[in-house]
Amino acid sequence: MPPKDASTDAVIDPAASAGTDTVPGEFTGDDSEDTLDLRLPDEFLALVAATERTDTDAVAGRDEGGGEDGPGTPGEPDSLLPTGDDLLDRVVDWGPITTDMGVFHLVPLRIPHDLLLLSRWMNDPAAAAFWELAGPQSVAEEHVRSQIRGDGRSVPCMGVLDGTPMSYWEIYRADLDPLARHYPARPHDTGVHLLIGDVGDRGRGLGAILLRAVADRALDMRPACARVVAEPDIRNTPSISAFLSAGFRFVAEVDLPAKRAALMVRDRALRDAL
Repeated sequence: MPPKDASTDAVIDPAASAGTDTVPGEFTGDDSEDTLDLRLPDEFLALVAATERTDTDAVAGRDEGGGEDGPGTPGEPDSLLPTGDDLLDRVVDWGPITTDMGVFHLVPLRIPHDLLLLSRWMNDPAAAAFWELAGPQSVAEEHVRSQIRGDGRSVPCMGVLDGTPMSYWEIYRADLDPLARHYPARPHDTGVHLLIGDVGDRGRGLGAILLRAVADRALDMRPACARVVAEPDIRNTPSISAFLSAGFRFVAEVDLPAKRAALMVRDRALRDAL
């Protein structure tokens, strides 16, 4: 089962899963800028058609690099995105971000290198309650692998602060994601999910600082993207508070297959005002 949500400002906003389409009238936003457009982007339709092919056709370059037995093992890449190609203007090249807490990097997650740490984070009760990825390492591994079966629509990353891996991120094309069925998506909307791993890094505002930094870097690096979106569980007050502190605005409550979510948006046009 895909993850549902996170619990604090340190365990923020896991991905909404695919499901049946909601009735358009269920969208309750009252912002006149967020009007509903039921037409899916042509790029999304093309990608849906592409995923009907075999995994070999859908995941280019999977025979390059190393696999679970280490670098050089045929059949699996040492990095999920060995070439850095994606539909997000190459997250691998977004570079370092200077924050009040230190220098931060998004580094595409590597298999098997990062799985042990990620699995430990996912087995923490605060994360497990919402991401639902507790259990053996294979559970987290399968979730991560699923992120690369969309031809670069989602890029799973480790967040590295001053050289130390301390968070897990999913940067994704919200307009090409099943989420787009449930809110008024716009072309090139960028989605973000965040898990801060260690308990010691939680509850001190770090989540909000990093969310703002990553959202603004996405806007800087993706000229076609006008906004960054997220969908924390509506019951998750600490998570919503972190997004608000990061300059996101609350747009509406949205019914997703696994939860009722708060649609949070950071707009390019408002980034200097919030």
